[in-house]
Amino acid sequence: LILIGGFVQLLAGFLAFRKYDHLGGTAFLTFSALWSSYGATRIICAGPISGPLLNIGVGNTEGFTAGSVAFLVLNAFLIILASSFNVVLLCVTLAMELLSICFLLFTLENLPLPFEIVVLSIFSILCCYGATASLANGMFGKDLLMMGPPLFTAGSSKKDTQDPPPCVCPKSHCTSGLRIIAELLNTGAVCGVPTDTVYALAASCKHPQAIEKVYRIKDRPQEKPICIFISNLDQLRAAAPPISPLLWEFMENVYPGGVGCIIQKGEWLKKLGVGAGYSRVGTQDSIMIRVPDLTVLVHLIDMTGPLAITSANPSGEVDSTHHDMVISRLGHKLEGVLCDGESDEVVASTVVNCTKIDESGITIVREGCIPAGKVMQIFERVKNR
Repeated sequence: LILIGGFVQLLAGFLAFRKYDHLGGTAFLTFSALWSSYGATRIICAGPISGPLLNIGVGNTEGFTAGSVAFLVLNAFLIILASSFNVVLLCVTLAMELLSICFLLFTLENLPLPFEIVVLSIFSILCCYGATASLANGMFGKDLLMMGPPLFTAGSSKKDTQDPPPCVCPKSHCTSGLRIIAELLNTGAVCGVPTDTVYALAASCKHPQAIEKVYRIKDRPQEKPICIFISNLDQLRAAAPPISPLLWEFMENVYPGGVGCIIQKGEWLKKLGVGAGYSRVGTQDSIMIRVPDLTVLVHLIDMTGPLAITSANPSGEVDSTHHDMVISRLGHKLEGVLCDGESDEVVASTVVNCTKIDESGITIVREGCIPAGKVMQIFERVKNR
């Protein structure tokens, strides 16, 4: 029974740690150690061979007395912590304190038998329920057996509370977060979004006023064009742009990824879904298109259509590589930021001019996360093929 009781509490402690319940885990592991120590010592010392085996006698129990006092002190801290956790854990820690007193009285040879029986009975009942509840709730991931509310909760002071973010900041791993940002973009808002390189400002191509707002937010010169992101190359095929086989094959080798291709602009962009923002993206004759290699952003584009994209930083400043940077630098000017943690890269994408790919090849306009040499290798391989 001693071994079974200690094992059950040990198992409950490990399950609590797996659920990141550090207090419950520490409590049950401590109880397992004390239960096993007390039970084993009590039984062995009551046996006929206890004297010669353990050499426990009068004046020879200082170590056991010190151990029981240590358990008393440790469990006192657990009682304080358990009172802010749940009722069952608080009752178990209180019963454990009584058991530690029994251990102490036993080492002093002054333990009344009725007191020991009552304490062990209470402790056994509480431990059986507490360990069973912890095991059941831990294995099934929900509260099947009630543990009771905390006795008190620690309230945080006003100084400890953080100021609310200046805009809506949902998490990228939540479907609801994607929906929130998609709804904002579809109504003409400007939002910060993660990409496969650095964070960017996004506006729906259906809302030219939102693209204009991007220029104002960044203080971006009007002569600098804004590119568009699509979710996959099939969208571009459906729009049927006048693209040569060489350019198609080159794009198939660099998309999705951190390379943006500048191609000839045309009415086919409206078929792609650019709509009213046609005149506000790219230049009069060309447009840079990129297919990002980031699942979250691809899903977002599927919900909104093509997005006008530019890096999420004031013009002339370094790129934003974390959503906190976007919020602190531009959050007060945005309607939302999709929070995705650290960006995959610290620099933006590589931009390639492909408008004359059949006549004179490609030109590296800006070297970014993909080295220019690697891009040229891809092009030469495609051209030779």
